[in-house]
Amino acid sequence: MYLIVGLGNPDTEYDNTRHNMGFNAINGISEKYNIKLKKNKFQGLFEIGEIEGQKVIIVKPQTYMNLSGNCVKEIVDFYKIEKENIIIIYDDMDIEPGKIKIRKKGSSGGHNGIKSIIQMLGTDQFSRIRIGIGKPEHKGDEINYVIGPIPNEEKKLLMQGVEKAEKALIEILKNGIDIAMNKFN
Repeated sequence: MYLIVGLGNPDTEYDNTRHNMGFNAINGISEKYNIKLKKNKFQGLFEIGEIEGQKVIIVKPQTYMNLSGNCVKEIVDFYKIEKENIIIIYDDMDIEPGKIKIRKKGSSGGHNGIKSIIQMLGTDQFSRIRIGIGKPEHKGDEINYVIGPIPNEEKKLLMQGVEKAEKALIEILKNGIDIAMNKFN
């Protein structure tokens, strides 16, 4: 069983922000595979379903970004998910908008949601699909950049990254992470 987690912030005021790219990818996947996130447990909205023949749990933590690890840890412990079957989808300022990167493991890269997950799981050995959001124009403006509204002219480019992340997830589930990395990185 795979655990697929999209990171974001739960309130509607964050819907149109760069920090919610992980939520956007989960929304697209759940719609495409008709998996409605109806259960509210483990500090997250989740559902169990099937994607490309693989049993999955899809989750949107409701803890706010900085505490995402709380939700992930509860689900991992309850369902006994193997670390190599965890896939986290999230925004990344070090990648250009419209692009993605897949990694098998690694540091948080300064992302507080990933930092929280690494801390709670006690490992960085889990897969990630990073959706590029680019950097703010001015250094020191990172917080406003990730949780501020997205200008209309940028939305289309960001959604291209979300769509690539959805395709990358399907590729991982069908053919494994190494093939997905070769195809998308």
